[in-house]
Amino acid sequence: MGRSSVRGKETRPRGRRDGADTPAGRAGRSGHGRRGSSAPPEHGSPVRPDRRAPKSGKRRVLRWVASVLALLILGTGGAGYVYYKHLNGNIKKADLTLGDKDMADHKANAAGQTPLNILLIGSDARDSEANQKLGGAKETFGGTPLADVQMLLHLSADRSNISVVSMPRDTMLKMPKCTDPDSGKVYAASTLDVQTNESLGRGGPGCAVATWYELTGITIDHFMMIDFAGVVSMADAVGGVPVCVDANVHSRSSDGKGSGLKLEEGTTSVKGEQALQWLRTRYGFEDNTDLGRTKAQHQYLNSMVRELRTGTKLTDPGKLMDLAEAATSALTVDKGLDTVKKLYDLAGELKKAPTDRITMTTMPNVYGTGNFAGRVYPKADEAEQVFRMIREDIPLDGKASKRKTPVTEDAAAPADEIAVSVRNATGTDTLGPAQGRASTVKDLLTEAGFAKASVDSQNVEPAARTGLLYPSADLEGDAQAAAKALGIPVSQVKKSTDVSGIVLAVGADWRKDEAYPAKAAEEKTPDSANPLNGADEEACMHVNPNYTW
Repeated sequence: MGRSSVRGKETRPRGRRDGADTPAGRAGRSGHGRRGSSAPPEHGSPVRPDRRAPKSGKRRVLRWVASVLALLILGTGGAGYVYYKHLNGNIKKADLTLGDKDMADHKANAAGQTPLNILLIGSDARDSEANQKLGGAKETFGGTPLADVQMLLHLSADRSNISVVSMPRDTMLKMPKCTDPDSGKVYAASTLDVQTNESLGRGGPGCAVATWYELTGITIDHFMMIDFAGVVSMADAVGGVPVCVDANVHSRSSDGKGSGLKLEEGTTSVKGEQALQWLRTRYGFEDNTDLGRTKAQHQYLNSMVRELRTGTKLTDPGKLMDLAEAATSALTVDKGLDTVKKLYDLAGELKKAPTDRITMTTMPNVYGTGNFAGRVYPKADEAEQVFRMIREDIPLDGKASKRKTPVTEDAAAPADEIAVSVRNATGTDTLGPAQGRASTVKDLLTEAGFAKASVDSQNVEPAARTGLLYPSADLEGDAQAAAKALGIPVSQVKKSTDVSGIVLAVGADWRKDEAYPAKAAEEKTPDSANPLNGADEEACMHVNPNYTW
């Protein structure tokens, strides 16, 4: 199999509107500036500061997402307290969100568990000599950084699976109001669509978090951000990661576009600057857009996880120390992850999900037209479907439908004694509420014997999916009985502190006067999200014919 030793860097001129594959590159496009990608950091294994190999190093520990979580697994023994404090000092911190909206609390599952959402951000900052050397484009040195890689990592409430959703850096959307915590500068909410990677320049990673919440409604618990130099140092510390191309590729054109990546057909183990080149390559993969680059990043991250899970990497204590130093120096995190101990605890949660339950996806999207040709927009129904699945903790690998939510052992009251308030939540982004739906469904309940069913006519937030909410455990059986009477899956009966009695919210999936529809197909992520399973070892990037050799 081919192996390349090339470590080329971006050397072509770069500007906010040029076509380079550097973070400002945007060939043949108009509109907002765009830049090349960086990627999240790599994962390591537990290490004790006295350099003895940790016992846990022999176990299969999940070290995740291009090693963003490698640093999470460092020991904190008393003999290494000074070193532990040193590592804590390496970690850079920032506010979780700079938006003016409070994120909703997670809804617990039947076992009282809650999911965990982490936004992974790759910054293209040229704020250091190392980043300037790796990124090139002198005209951008010291300029406003862009969030050119954005991936939301969702760890399920029961810790059985991980779903990752990438948002292409070319995505056009509305920016929320953000306030820079250092300068106090207020960035007003945008009235026009703005490219998503510009969120980082509106006060820092906390504005990227606010932007995601504005678009998706997904509660984000933490963020982790890494820059070019961090990717290289982490990739070197971890060692090579095998990646595959289906033809010889050289990401370099006659006019200087491309990352410089040069590989032979087949599988090559990349690390250091070559790993950064892979993660930043746009010209040479697929259709030469950010969508192809995102697929390459997914392939790299899955391969990284598989490599580290074999237990053959990072067994040398000295290398682990190097990784600990590189990892803690590479990351900027929110203040909820500002110590090695907190990161270690997080790793303990992430390692519970097996490789074959990791699903990488890209936000379903469509290309813009006219002045925004080449930019992308969320694909209305399918993007929302993915966001809803994350919000409702439905695994993107489609295995949720194979689980059965247990029916409570508490006996339900007689139907004619169960009060159910029915709300019309059938509105969507493009359609108003379906007229009369609450009354119609109330009548169905009445016919089924629920004489105390009533209509709640207050304004209601639209819901993509019909569900029953109940406030306390003593009403769970009653709520499940109402769901069963209407053919609504028990999995859509949820406990909520937002209601004082049983509430049936008729969602957009039940706009028509018919029996509640079976929505099994919605339990799996749409094909347009290009799902890639973490255990898939056959993934291989398609090389654009214009960039082969």
